[in-house]
Amino acid sequence: MSQTVLTALGAIAVLGFGAELLVRGAGTLAMRLGVSALAVGLTVVAFGTSAPEFVVSVRAAALGSTDLAVGNVVGSNVANIGLILGLGALIRPVAVHATVFRLDAPLLALLTVAVSILLVGPGIGRPAGAALTAALAAYSWATLKRTAIEPMRVREEFAEGVTTAQLSLIGSVVMTVIGLALLVVGAELLVGAAVRIAQVLGVGEAVVGLTVVAIGTSLPELATTIVAAARGQGDIMVGNIVGSNFFNLAGTLGVAAIVRPLSGRMLGGQDVGVMLVFAVVLVVASRSGAVISRAEGVLLIAGYLGYVVWLFVGGGVI
Repeated sequence: MSQTVLTALGAIAVLGFGAELLVRGAGTLAMRLGVSALAVGLTVVAFGTSAPEFVVSVRAAALGSTDLAVGNVVGSNVANIGLILGLGALIRPVAVHATVFRLDAPLLALLTVAVSILLVGPGIGRPAGAALTAALAAYSWATLKRTAIEPMRVREEFAEGVTTAQLSLIGSVVMTVIGLALLVVGAELLVGAAVRIAQVLGVGEAVVGLTVVAIGTSLPELATTIVAAARGQGDIMVGNIVGSNFFNLAGTLGVAAIVRPLSGRMLGGQDVGVMLVFAVVLVVASRSGAVISRAEGVLLIAGYLGYVVWLFVGGGVI
């Protein structure tokens, strides 16, 4: 068991490093091709920090561990809002000014409702997976188009907060490729370790996906949020979480379902219910000009920790 845990921790470290290289390489590449820092922050960075969730869930689906694939996405979306946004607010209360979030957060809530209905009902088949992937493409295009309406203070925040390595065009491509390769290696190791942990603990793969794997694959979002919170960059903090959660639901589950149809039958209705509740919380938190206070951060963290404890109590681990 100890060796399995060490393998899982090593895999998480590889995933985190790979995601960092991917974000820096792809971000530099995009900006060298003329994409604005605001657009990079809302798409490349937000989606790049969800790359570990993507490769882990797609790999798990390919291996037939669909419960792990679904649990990873649901757990990551809950962790991103409850744990990570809560920690960000605890570090420093921040205000949200970007106008795009007033539309994006409700869209994310609607997508969460749609995916939840599929998970507790017929599941996500290949046609639904293709539709989700198409929705991500449309969302990305619309986001890039709407960056022009943002006020100058938001553009300046992203210009300051979206850091990219000083690389040549070739260097950025190489860094991106290396990052992707590390993500694939890390995913292979983490999926295998997660399956073994579930077997040893005697719980379902969905529980391990909702907790251990979800937290591990959400570490890039955590790093981005901590830096943004310390700098008082609320738009980057919330934008990263909104974009990441949208990518998880539409991109990760979409592609995973194309690889192998997914079902949420091993998740309780309470799990998707918790995901829905936190999605609504994000809608409230992303109101233009709204301030996420430390007290609200404490409530978010307490809610998340209570959910995790309940999962393990229900699974008979504690």
